[in-house]
Amino acid sequence: MVLKNDVFKLIFSCLLAGLLIKAPQWFGLIADGDGYYMKNVSISIFMGLSVYISLSKSNIKRKQLVISLLIFILSTVYINFLPKHENSDSVTLAYLHLPLILWSLYGLIYIGFDTKDSLKRIDYLKYNGDLAIITAVILIAGAALSILTIGLFSAIDMNIENVYMDNIGIIGIISSPIVATYIIRNYPLVTNKIAPIIANIFSPLVLVMLVIFLIFIIPAGKDPYSDRDFLLVFNLMLLGVMAIIVFSVTGTSINKKQNISEWTLFILALITLIIDLVALSAILYRLGEYGFTPNRTAVLGSNILILGNLITITVNLYKVVIKKQEIKKVELAIAKYLPLYAIWALLVTFLFPILFRMR
Repeated sequence: MVLKNDVFKLIFSCLLAGLLIKAPQWFGLIADGDGYYMKNVSISIFMGLSVYISLSKSNIKRKQLVISLLIFILSTVYINFLPKHENSDSVTLAYLHLPLILWSLYGLIYIGFDTKDSLKRIDYLKYNGDLAIITAVILIAGAALSILTIGLFSAIDMNIENVYMDNIGIIGIISSPIVATYIIRNYPLVTNKIAPIIANIFSPLVLVMLVIFLIFIIPAGKDPYSDRDFLLVFNLMLLGVMAIIVFSVTGTSINKKQNISEWTLFILALITLIIDLVALSAILYRLGEYGFTPNRTAVLGSNILILGNLITITVNLYKVVIKKQEIKKVELAIAKYLPLYAIWALLVTFLFPILFRMR
């Protein structure tokens, strides 16, 4: 009976998320398709997730509900009415950082606004690792189904690709994290085994890839100090590896002590720390040469933020592998650092467009 009720909550949340993203187009209220999705996809996804989690709780506090709803409404109004100047980097940065704010808000809803309990933040991180994996599986299955459906209709001379992708496809993408959350909540014995396996497989592979990449940088003649595109790739790689470290730590801690995994994570964190220092020095060099811009300032701030996080992670992983400290300490260090990302996202989203005058 509980599972059946949860299915109804799931369907309602998915329909709500789908309506939020498609209704303005169906009623002809917007014409800018790509720009509209960039602004509103994250709002629809996190609103759907928040509604599902809220409905799944035994009791919903009115104050928390009102605060959450107000933040969603204000975020939607702000991001959609933000003046867009041609080639405005500060506005584009606001679009890109709003999802991080909504992710933080969803985290508060997920942990019941209990900001004092670091263990609940760790649970939220573990959930995000499972969410990323299960969502990826759902999207792959959905892509296969979509290809099959479009192919079958093509066989009877009906071209439904545009209509299908613009309606069913986008709603499916929006709903996939909500469906993944339903699976995580109702089939924990299956999902709890996935994260440790992925962590044990991917951490060594990422470490090997990173070492090979760094070896081949010099003969390739690439230089983050003079090559802007390479510096961008360098920073994207840094963000990706940082995410893998965080989710690998939470995945590894589920199992009993694993020396190989812990050493792998320590070496990976150490190398990533060195990469971040190189990237940070390249950004400082470019700031000295070309001055401050919204993009350079945003990258500088995010790199400093990641540097601080990497230092805490590396120091704590050192204590794990050398001093035999429990890996739970690493998780607690990560959990305590999370609010800083939310504060930075708030600054970039709401302050940068004003600070740089919409440039």
